Amino acid sequence: MTLLAEHTTTTAAAELEAAEVAVLPVGSTEQHGPALPLGMDHMAAEAFARTATGHDDAVVLPTLPVGVSEHHRQFDGTLYVSAETFERYVAETVSSLAEHGVRKAVVVNGHGGNSGALRRAARTLRQDRTAFAPPWNWWDGVEELADDLFDEDGGHADAMESSLLWHVREDLVRPDELEAAEAGASEGWGESVHGAALGFDTIDFSDSGAVGRPTQADPEKGERLFETGRDRLHALIDWLADRPLEACWPRDHR
Repeated sequence: MTLLAEHTTTTAAAELEAAEVAVLPVGSTEQHGPALPLGMDHMAAEAFARTATGHDDAVVLPTLPVGVSEHHRQFDGTLYVSAETFERYVAETVSSLAEHGVRKAVVVNGHGGNSGALRRAARTLRQDRTAFAPPWNWWDGVEELADDLFDEDGGHADAMESSLLWHVREDLVRPDELEAAEAGASEGWGESVHGAALGFDTIDFSDSGAVGRPTQADPEKGERLFETGRDRLHALIDWLADRPLEACWPRDHR
């Protein structure tokens, strides 16, 4: 199917009638160090989601580009909303689509900070029997491959993210800034002392805003990541399309 936003209200009717699954890309607009654009997360989510236009039973929704990113607020250009606002916005977007008869969705997520809100939104939609909308984090779909490709714990503007976007949007990656990103990066996400988390904001533990080893980035590795993630997403869409709606709802008490 084509993108929903490119239809008229009359042509959308036939598309929605044939659709079993909606694909909703969500991400963020936030700092990703000196080498990657602010839109890294929503651009990645949108790139994966748009591959679903080849599915006859899927409809791709417009991207939600601002997410739960307050922990990046000290870096220029970062935009954010509260977790409560984001959760409600996603839930109401999916709910509005359910009124048109599409009650199963995959939320393609490009930003880790959105994860909690997305899980809560999915739980509420399912509990109310409005829609079944599990979130899909692209990095979870490529975790094993990323472990083979890169020597890093990573977590943000790292080699994995840099490689993926280098493949998807080569024009927006600044390879000459990868060394600067890594020079000011932390090895892993956050900071702790005796088991207590101290780094509440990214700037508390990363001078450049990056976390990981972005100098390992490579566009060919990014292509492998993208193809692997795409295949996992398509398998999820197929599974969800075949799953009866009644099987998606919470089980009754014994």
